[in-house]
Amino acid sequence: MAEPITTLQYAGDDFFITTTPSGHALTIDVKGGRKSAPGPLELLICGVGACTAADVIAILQKKREHVTEYRVEIRTERREEHPRSFRRIELKHIVKGRNVSPASVARAVELSTNKYCSAVATVRPTAEVVTSFVVEEEAAPAEGSNPVSNSTLPTLQ
Repeated sequence: MAEPITTLQYAGDDFFITTTPSGHALTIDVKGGRKSAPGPLELLICGVGACTAADVIAILQKKREHVTEYRVEIRTERREEHPRSFRRIELKHIVKGRNVSPASVARAVELSTNKYCSAVATVRPTAEVVTSFVVEEEAAPAEGSNPVSNSTLPTLQ
């Protein structure tokens, strides 16, 4: 079955307005140095990061890991020749929490990278995708303090 369509409308002065299948509008700036809105390749890389992050955090939640903060840092290298496609994409997963198992994080990253993430699977034929992770231990609440219950923490998705 075909996916719903995405539309792209030229708005003048090297700006485009795209409307996603879910109905959200985004401005795209294709004039290199201006940086008034994300460029096309920035959005592509954000999509890769968001796709793998969604998998990793969902897997860690299913494993009942106590994650309090999570982010992905992405570094890229592009080819010098045209088209200047990505040659390498590095995804560093940074997980903070209490007693989070490094083995669980490693498995979540591996499953996302090699099995579940459609965006990584899409770029892998032309770019080397390298992953790493760091687990940071969150300090336990000070004795005598009133710890925040898990139900008041935001759900990470």
